[in-house]
Amino acid sequence: MKGLGKISQNQVASDEVSYVEIDDGAAGQRIDNFLLRVCKGVPKSHIYRILRSGEVRVNKGRVDAQYRLAFGDIVRVPPVRIAQTGPDQAAAPVPAAHFDILFEDDALLVINKPAGVAVHGGSGVAFGVIEQMRGMRPQGRFLELVHRLDRETSGVLMLAKKRAALVGLHEQIRENRIDKRYYAAVHGEWASDWGRRRAVKEPLHKFFTPDGERRVRVQPDGMPSHTVFNLVDRWPGYALLEAELKTGRTHQIRVHLAHLGLPIVGDAKYGDFALNKALARANANPGIKRMFLHAHRLKLVHPLTGDTLQFDAPLPPECRRFVNELNALRDAGGAVGEAVAGLD
Repeated sequence: MKGLGKISQNQVASDEVSYVEIDDGAAGQRIDNFLLRVCKGVPKSHIYRILRSGEVRVNKGRVDAQYRLAFGDIVRVPPVRIAQTGPDQAAAPVPAAHFDILFEDDALLVINKPAGVAVHGGSGVAFGVIEQMRGMRPQGRFLELVHRLDRETSGVLMLAKKRAALVGLHEQIRENRIDKRYYAAVHGEWASDWGRRRAVKEPLHKFFTPDGERRVRVQPDGMPSHTVFNLVDRWPGYALLEAELKTGRTHQIRVHLAHLGLPIVGDAKYGDFALNKALARANANPGIKRMFLHAHRLKLVHPLTGDTLQFDAPLPPECRRFVNELNALRDAGGAVGEAVAGLD
């Protein structure tokens, strides 16, 4: 088989079929993430397209994007079109960045990701958190994302520094043993008969728009999906919720809330676009220029030591300011903002 060899950080050939044997450095990784790494410069939409079409094969068989590679797998990578730089052009370096570190040991690195930063490059994004962290730590032998956050979502993001830690954490994720909590500000009225807690178990179907953009919708034959929303505070026309992820589907919180008629403030894909535009104006009160979705807590078992760990990321200043402005506008008796005093 032409091109058979151990996986490395180098991209595969773009003008012919390549066959790559998986070693322990890539075992356990999802096939889509593997392809994004070895096919550098290829748009993410194209990666998913060659997976759906069956052009990518593992051990001569078709696989979906969620397939996890095993040691010794043989991956067939078809010819792919990679953006080339001119002879006198060098690839743009990944700029250095500072991320607030919430926790670090020999196996894990946990950061507080800001909004507006992608977790990895692809789909028109030259680089993301993982490329920046690898560039800042060239001596590190292994560094991989444990999970993802949408580009406009801020908060707790885990990276693994050892393959054993990555495999152990993925097992906890698959078995729903990680407690993942998000804060979301939504537009609309929380129904009085929901009480303080509302579970949503609507199946979700992932699809691509004609221009290759990934979207998700509620659909009866979609993937089983479960989110629990807890009411934290509410104002006329708005509410602050804590979301508990029981499953980890793409855009799950955003689509479940839109389905309830409570789109997330600032959500450019599933939100109220006219409202978002009004809230982003310079003199808006309340005002905010980002999606109000923040991964504020992760609770899990350390994959190597067995210790129980909890990571907390405080509400970002722009989100806290939005909540404070809603409190100031609320016509209510008693202490203002008492319900959200514990968000810092």
